[in-house]
Amino acid sequence: MESKRTAAATIDEYIAGYPAELQEILQRIRATVRECAPEASERISYQLPAFFLNGNLVYFGVFQKHISFFPTGSGVEAFKNELSGYKTSKGTIQLALDKPIPYDLIRRIVEFRVAENRKKAPRSLP
Repeated sequence: MESKRTAAATIDEYIAGYPAELQEILQRIRATVRECAPEASERISYQLPAFFLNGNLVYFGVFQKHISFFPTGSGVEAFKNELSGYKTSKGTIQLALDKPIPYDLIRRIVEFRVAENRKKAPRSLP
């Protein structure tokens, strides 16, 4: 599914570069992340849609036959039992395009990552 194209400058541009059925999935993943982390900033990093909240929160991107969701190593490890049906690596979950996207699981992983990153927030002095 990846194509040779110019790098997107925004998440909107990234999503717009794909067919409508993929755009719908990508927008739903984006909305799920935004609901869990409304204060996170959006950007393109490593040519992928990325969210930052006191550091890297999550990334996602389209590949040949899957969408990869990158919740860092801790996000994968914390949900390893629920991810047993998916191909994973240290910080990546592959979501096959021929199977339903687990939006509820994505939501719970993002909530975990938000809590984890909020612990990194600098504390203001009283």
